[in-house]
Amino acid sequence: MQAASFQCLKVRDRSFEPALFCAPMAEVTHCAFRRVVARRFGGCGAFYTEMISGRGLLQEDPLRSPYLRRSAGEPRLIYQLMLNEHDPVERIVDRLLPLDPDGLDLNLGCHAPMVRRRQAGSRLFMDRRALESVLRRLRRAWGGLLSVKMRLGERRPGWRALLEDRIRLLEDCGVDLLAVHLRFFEDRFKRPARHDLLPWIASLTRLPVLANGDIVGPETVAAHPDRFRPAAGLMIGRAAAVRPWIFAAWRGPVSVDYAGLWREMCEAVEQDFPPERALPRVKIFTRYFSRNFRFGHVLAVAVQNAADLEAARDAAERFFADDPEPVAALTPTSL
Repeated sequence: MQAASFQCLKVRDRSFEPALFCAPMAEVTHCAFRRVVARRFGGCGAFYTEMISGRGLLQEDPLRSPYLRRSAGEPRLIYQLMLNEHDPVERIVDRLLPLDPDGLDLNLGCHAPMVRRRQAGSRLFMDRRALESVLRRLRRAWGGLLSVKMRLGERRPGWRALLEDRIRLLEDCGVDLLAVHLRFFEDRFKRPARHDLLPWIASLTRLPVLANGDIVGPETVAAHPDRFRPAAGLMIGRAAAVRPWIFAAWRGPVSVDYAGLWREMCEAVEQDFPPERALPRVKIFTRYFSRNFRFGHVLAVAVQNAADLEAARDAAERFFADDPEPVAALTPTSL
């Protein structure tokens, strides 16, 4: 299978061209990141926002919040929500309506302790009764595309049967699109993604399935075409944070001005966030972006130690002034 086969995915009244999706990533896929990728490179069929607390967004101005607002020229945008059965789902959906979402996504994969304490993410996945309650309320309140992002479940006996049951529940509750990160909750990012399970998972459902996990470019698909053939599309996460041009590069070579891209991203973050929130996001982006270089740890450490944005800029300029050597290619272990 060639990567070009992921040209288009149609779900409900939405077309995603190409069927390449930017995964939701905490403190990465904010509006500044999405704006720069869309304006400078393009090639992404749709972005997912970073995971947004349902209750938290009730305190946000949807037209001004950097977590919620969308930029002109941005392609299709799906809002990912962290919800539990006690959240006011109807009020939350109403708050998002002025933004004209291209879809809403329910996070069922996050295994962070804070998320689990809120009975959301992976904890909601495991609680069938609560999950059904949230899904049915969400489906009643939202008439557009409804997506779910999940993992394989807990690594324990009977996980296959549990996964099959949850997929049937998603279908029964009116979910339209399923994104599967092909790892167990406990794996985090330490074990390789189980691409070999994709054909089996796709065979369980009539829903289009997006494959997620350890996808670093067309070469990932080309190495095992049979595994990816059942996928309706691909969802790319950490590789997009490292190489924001990855979606455009899917169709051919892209010329990248590394220093210019870092500056543009830094400026966009500074425009959208107050200084105390901008600096941590620049540091997180730099931690990923530094993996493009043979000695990228020098950049990552220097920016991480910066006390403010001016110091971060100075550190980055010193690094780029030395004409750093880029790495030839990404691998899952380098992410």
